[in-house]
This record gives sequence, structure tokens and C-alpha cells, in this order.
Amino acid sequence: MSLLADWGVRVFVPGGMERVVVPNVLSLRELHNSGVAFGLLPGLSPIAAVILALTLIGVVFYNRGAQSAALVGQWGLGLMIGGALGNIVERLRFGYVLDYLDLHVWPVFNLADATIVVGAGLLVLALSRPREHGDSRE
Repeated sequence: MSLLADWGVRVFVPGGMERVVVPNVLSLRELHNSGVAFGLLPGLSPIAAVILALTLIGVVFYNRGAQSAALVGQWGLGLMIGGALGNIVERLRFGYVLDYLDLHVWPVFNLADATIVVGAGLLVLALSRPREHGDSRE
């Protein structure tokens, strides 16, 4: 899905231009992010960024015993891993991640970033719920 969105931005939003979707709320802009989340650490080599992302995915899998057995927690984990893998593929392919969603109050981001944030929120929600009797988390 992210690759399709990236293709659409590359075709319909020429480099350096902005397409207003909802005035003062949402615009599409093509921004090449060579750093990590929200443009932090600009100029980070693609290999270093991929190693960082794979390390984070590895930590999540290593600690999967602490993850929620609830469906919402599983969805959260899946969204986080899917978004991270989408950004890894793009970084390996192009040397950067294409960010294009501009909310005007937050750094420009992409669909994969949004799935990571939504997934993290779902995982926090699942882990903050009181344990039910018979829950395997301990």
C-alpha cells in the first residue's frame, strides 16, 4: 500500500510542489527523508538506518512474551512491523524514504510512519488494559 501511495505522490506532486487536499489541514508534498523518523539524524546512511530499524524489530520480537495476547495488541504489533518493513524497503531501494503527508502542525510523514504510530498506540492500549483471568501475560 505504501508503495502505491509513494507512486501516486511521485506522479501527481512534482518535486518541490505542494498539492492542497484540505486547506490549512492537509497537503501533499514530496520530501526525501534521509534521516530517521520525522527527519531526525539527516544524512544517516541507508545501511545504518536499516540496521537501526531491524534492531528495533528484533527487540519487539525478542520481547514478544511481554506483548499482549489480545487481538488489539496483535494488530498493533503487526502495524508497527509492517510500517517499519515498508520504510526499510524504500530506504534500501532509493537511499531515502519518501515523506508526503503534511498536516502543517507536525513534520511531514508517510503512510508507513502513520501505521507505526497507530500500531504503537494500539499496543499501548492493549498493554494498559487490566489483565483478564486466564491471560497468558505474566
